[in-house]
Amino acid sequence: MAPENLFPSIGHLAQQTDGSADPDNVENATGTSPDEDEERAVQEMESLCMNCEEQGVTRLLLTSIPYFHEVIVMSFRCEHCGFYNNEIQAAGVIRPEGTLYTARILSRKDLNRQVVKSESCTVTIPEYELTIPASKGQLTTVEGIFRDVIRDLSYDQPLRRIQDEDTYNKIQALIDKLKVVVPDEDEDGEGGAAADSDSLVSSFTVKLDDPAGNSFIEFVDSMADPNWNLRTYRRTLEQNVALGLIAADDADDPAVDGRNDTAEAVDAEDNEEIYIFPGVCSSCGHPLDTKMKKVVIPYFKDILIMSTNCDHCGYRDNEVKSGSAISEKGKRITLRVEDREDLSRDILKSETCGLTIPEIELVLHAGTLGGRFTTLEGILDQVYEELSEKVFAAGDSVGSADPDGPDLQERNKFGLFLENLKAVKNAERPFTLILDDPLANSYVQNLYAPDPDPNMEIESYDRTWDQNEELGLNDMKVEGYEPDDEKVGSHIEGRK
Repeated sequence: MAPENLFPSIGHLAQQTDGSADPDNVENATGTSPDEDEERAVQEMESLCMNCEEQGVTRLLLTSIPYFHEVIVMSFRCEHCGFYNNEIQAAGVIRPEGTLYTARILSRKDLNRQVVKSESCTVTIPEYELTIPASKGQLTTVEGIFRDVIRDLSYDQPLRRIQDEDTYNKIQALIDKLKVVVPDEDEDGEGGAAADSDSLVSSFTVKLDDPAGNSFIEFVDSMADPNWNLRTYRRTLEQNVALGLIAADDADDPAVDGRNDTAEAVDAEDNEEIYIFPGVCSSCGHPLDTKMKKVVIPYFKDILIMSTNCDHCGYRDNEVKSGSAISEKGKRITLRVEDREDLSRDILKSETCGLTIPEIELVLHAGTLGGRFTTLEGILDQVYEELSEKVFAAGDSVGSADPDGPDLQERNKFGLFLENLKAVKNAERPFTLILDDPLANSYVQNLYAPDPDPNMEIESYDRTWDQNEELGLNDMKVEGYEPDDEKVGSHIEGRK
């Protein structure tokens, strides 16, 4: 995907920094001209150049990035000395959760992926042990990030060579590694990303960690790009303080203000008890309540839901347990998923349940992900996040592998699997979901209840001896033990 296809208006604005383009011809990301949308017109103003102290021109544009949100792009250029600078600021609010974007850079074409880096974003490239701390907002590409690092690190190298040769050698070694990825323009004649070969010496990973959630890295073709991933996370107390969401004084207050540590029961509107356990948020340190309630799922059984929710930082967690006796038989649920409506089905996956999707050869054994009460879409998203991180980690060690070797073939196989999993979780293709639970404590919502669901088949089966042994049921004796106790008591009395 060409960068200008994803950020059309930003590309136009960057071209105007040479002063040759007419700002009235700029179109925004939605395809409307300034005459149709005056609020999105490019604004120009004179600004002082900090390089030569002459007057330059700053251009501002409010634009919307597809699959992201609105941003303000600022572009400055001085006609006197040629100095230019581009910055970007988020036009929206701080998101409820932080974001971590991960992109695998496998070829020189990937160096053209556009990057929106906010002032709170940290960029990490693990293969080079390189971390770029949060600084000013920036609109650039992966190649631009490398060139900025090379330029900044090279600035004081002559002085370091005299004052601290050891530090100079370490920094120069990093600069040399980065120049292999993006050579100087005078070395290849056409720019680093326009080299004759499209391959890189070794692949690497670019991670954008933004607690405010206002950064972005471009995907290729669609969000199903197997080398691109987005994960959201809950902010820590320190991150909330840094973003100004929590005052530093409040963060120093005791987390618990004389609260009672014993469980307290309250009556809900339906007169069923909800048990409340006071505690402390592990994310921000503020007091919170963990609520537990026994819930009856229609056409299923009783379960215990434990929910934790922090009003200060948005931290949430839930866990489910069976509230009924152990079933005599196991249960196997087979669901045929045909469209996105099926992804909204409620699903209860217990700790003893295995999950299988034959079409993409996905098999999750019992115990994976623990007990979850969510939707089908939610559990597939979690599976993708867990597996994608492992695939990216595996690719780090085979970046420079033989193109015909088994390591690279295995990496390509993982990439294809990720692509298929992404298509499944977005309901781009039909698939079959199989839940196999020996304790019959798992559940998939029946959209046609109480009538049978034509797309779902539920099968009960007798557990094997091995399954009972793994669950600890073979040695469990819950009845018929009285005679044994009586014999033991008589034997003791006889010894007396």
